[in-house]
This record gives sequence, C-alpha cells and structure tokens, in this order.
Amino acid sequence: MVQKAKSTEPRPASRAGKQKSGLPAWAGVEKGEIEGLVVKLAREGKPSAVVGMILRDQYAVPSVKAATGKTVTEILQGAGLTTELPEDMVNLMKRAVGLRSHLATHPKDRHNARGLQLIESRIRKLAFYYKRQGRVPADWKYSSAQAKIVVD
Repeated sequence: MVQKAKSTEPRPASRAGKQKSGLPAWAGVEKGEIEGLVVKLAREGKPSAVVGMILRDQYAVPSVKAATGKTVTEILQGAGLTTELPEDMVNLMKRAVGLRSHLATHPKDRHNARGLQLIESRIRKLAFYYKRQGRVPADWKYSSAQAKIVVD
C-alpha cells in the first residue's frame, strides 16, 4: 500500500520530546508565563494574531493552545480584553474602508469594485456566523458608514 504524503511537517512540539505542559523540552517558558505574556502583549495593543507570532518567534512557543489548553482568544476573554467585534471581521472592514476611499477617487476601477463586493460579502458571511456563536449582537448589520466608524 502506498502511503500518502502530508502537506506540512509536524509542529516542533510533536517532533521533540514533550514535557507535561505540552511544550517541547527546549522551550524555556511555563504555562503561567505564557498566559501572562498573552495578556501583557494584548494590553500593549497587539492583536491576537500578532501575539501568537511574537510568542512563536521570540519565546519559542510553537502553539499556545498545545501549551496552555486554551487559544489566545480564550485567554483574552478570560482576562476581559476582547473587543466588541471579532478581529478578523474588523480587519476585513479596514480593507473595505480603504477600497471605498480608493473607489471614491477612481470610480472606473472595476477590478477593485468587484473586490469590494467580495470583501463585503465575506463580512456578511462572518457576521452570520458570529451571530450564531453569540460574538456579535443578533440585530447587528454591516454598513459602510458603520465600518468607517469602527475602523476610525
């Protein structure tokens, strides 16, 4: 039987010998320190994706979830540091606001007009998902004016 190849390498934590905390043996950070670092970096204004990258690159934590049993977002929720709208939705709104301002000066740019339609569609799909999850109020609706206020 032919074995199928994997598209990615295993994370360093699963390759090296693990400690009890889920971290690799070479990581010099403990579980409590990781949660403290996540909260500290979030208070400095870093988004959760950047927090994960900083922990990976500077503190040798390959996966916050494997090390602590919680995701970065769950740790921030426990500390009361989450925003009213999810980070991925806000990032899409920033892109939409930027494209709207571009289209205001270049109204014949059809490629970016279509891109704006796709981005706004993605925002609406995410809103539907987050309404079901309870992360966004049930009566929340996307509008370009509201997106501009959120981004500014």
